[in-house]
Amino acid sequence: MNRLFSPADFSESGGGPLYLQLQKRIADAIASGDLKPGDNLPPEREMASLTGLSRVTVRKGVEALVTSGQLIQKRGSGTFVAPKVERLEQALSLLTSFTEDMARRGMQVESHWIARGLHAPTPEEVMALGLGTDDRVARLERVRSSDSVPLAIERASLSAAILADPNTVETSLYAVLESRGKRPVRAVQRISATNISGKDAELLGVSPGVAGLRIERVSYLSSGQVVEFTRSIYRGDAYDFAVELKLAPEPERTAK
Repeated sequence: MNRLFSPADFSESGGGPLYLQLQKRIADAIASGDLKPGDNLPPEREMASLTGLSRVTVRKGVEALVTSGQLIQKRGSGTFVAPKVERLEQALSLLTSFTEDMARRGMQVESHWIARGLHAPTPEEVMALGLGTDDRVARLERVRSSDSVPLAIERASLSAAILADPNTVETSLYAVLESRGKRPVRAVQRISATNISGKDAELLGVSPGVAGLRIERVSYLSSGQVVEFTRSIYRGDAYDFAVELKLAPEPERTAK
């Protein structure tokens, strides 16, 4: 550790900004295994003293690694090397549940329930689910994990006419819907970049402000009825979403 933060080789000429030099040194140590997941870095003041850099420089170098997800800062505890997370690729052409997706990979799935219950719908839920203002909505909010690593926060809303008792969902929502002949057959999904903050960052075990993916899904029965409105936050360091693209067919030529 002392060697990592030695003032040797920090150069103000030719080596780039000092905070980037510190950032690269720590990132290289993580990549080589010299710094292992869970290792605690010295406090900012101590790192500045060891390296001979200013605290502002140290803070910039560390913050960049926190933003990239390589380091985690825990209030009152310090800065740690982030757990190693296996990157997963999910095909956007398949309508699968989280449980089914992990099962295909042979990975264990866990759910930490945050809330389950029936509520009056919000204006957003009324619009998405096609509800009346007097209808009730079932809400399911949970952290989805695999092999004990939290990967996503899932917040699903369904009409109470589709799911009268949210407590019947223990693992897979889609398995419950399929048993009742209400499993969706198609969905419209929107993905956008987000910075995970506040309570969501704490639930996912990442530092506030790190990159993530926000996914909104509206799922339908074959009749066109809306089944599910789900908003999820995925860890950006854990997921890649892939979609197959095909060449559009050439328009038919009309005879002259």
